[in-house]
Amino acid sequence: MKILFSPSENKSELAYLTPINKSSFIFAELFDKRLEVIKLYNDFVKYASINELQDFFELKSEKEVQNLQNDLLKLKTCEAIKRYKGVAYDYLDFESLDEKAQNYVYENTLIFSNLFGVVQAKDHLPLYKLKQGAKIKEFDTAKFYKTHFSKALDEFLQNEEIIDLRAGFYEKFYTLKQAYTSYKFLKNNKVVSHFAKAYRGTLLRTLACFECKSNQDLLTHLPHKLSVKEIKKQGLRQEIVLEIKD
Repeated sequence: MKILFSPSENKSELAYLTPINKSSFIFAELFDKRLEVIKLYNDFVKYASINELQDFFELKSEKEVQNLQNDLLKLKTCEAIKRYKGVAYDYLDFESLDEKAQNYVYENTLIFSNLFGVVQAKDHLPLYKLKQGAKIKEFDTAKFYKTHFSKALDEFLQNEEIIDLRAGFYEKFYTLKQAYTSYKFLKNNKVVSHFAKAYRGTLLRTLACFECKSNQDLLTHLPHKLSVKEIKKQGLRQEIVLEIKD
């Protein structure tokens, strides 16, 4: 079982593990490719003007901008699943999980970072900021990672059951080439968009708590607030529509 997950714009400031190196990430053989992007980012934040960086980071405070002008290769790190904050991660509430559930998340969750590409939940990330869809000097990170990491991901995911809990944007980083399951959430017959993040976090928490080995295991243990309304199949995708109860 492997779960694909989105990052979050909000980050924790945890910093207790060593700076990033070849062993910090899944797919160590592709570390040099990650380095290309990291060095491009480092050079940009080092030499760009404050005004350029304010636009890039969408921040008004010069102090906040200056706090992000760090060499990412020198910063201490933490596990990727602990780096991200935000709605989905609040509902996952990783720190409250027991050790077995945390290990399940570490081993089975892949997060698609705007800067670092696909990382395993246990990989080590420094504090950084790169908004969804932002380009570094017109450099498209999604296209770069899709080009260079898809083959490794294909091999890693081969023979695994896959649940794709990514927001649609992150499909740009990797297109699945085998059968998988995704989820849509409805309330009062209307699609839930922004707050879908909360339910994706809830599903990841449920998968971890019950150490699910299949999508059917997840459906068996759905929180009482969620019920299956419809199951659609199109090509490789099985989409499960869940109704949110009041």
